[in-house]
Amino acid sequence: MARSSSRLSLEKAAVIVDETLAEARRLELRPMCVAVLDDGGHLKALKREDGASILRPQVAIGKAWGSLGMGGSSRSIADRLNERPTFLAALTALADGKVVPAAGGLLIRDGDDVVGAVGVSGGTSDEDEDIARVGVAAAGLDCFD
Repeated sequence: MARSSSRLSLEKAAVIVDETLAEARRLELRPMCVAVLDDGGHLKALKREDGASILRPQVAIGKAWGSLGMGGSSRSIADRLNERPTFLAALTALADGKVVPAAGGLLIRDGDDVVGAVGVSGGTSDEDEDIARVGVAAAGLDCFD
């Protein structure tokens, strides 16, 4: 995937966060945290719902950051690393512990360009990933697994 020279706007990042959380409320999930990073891995938007546990922001950012760093969803990273524990140890060291290899992190695409990543934490891994997809679609963007 090519990196985009265009930027993920704050407006679109906010839509992703807000619509992801709205979907969590529609589904009556536990309190959630949603983080959106730009294509350089910098935090663009984050919201942590009342009652979400204290590590939720770090987990959400770690899922998104790992997606950017490895070029795929955090689910695909987890699947690959389960078969390669030595690589998991190396990746953890290289990333200074920032990568969270569990579903809930997705690359954000605008056409063929990667413009950022979203990470969600608070529900099951499947719930996190499902609601992230809703938020990205609401912003008129696509996800890349």
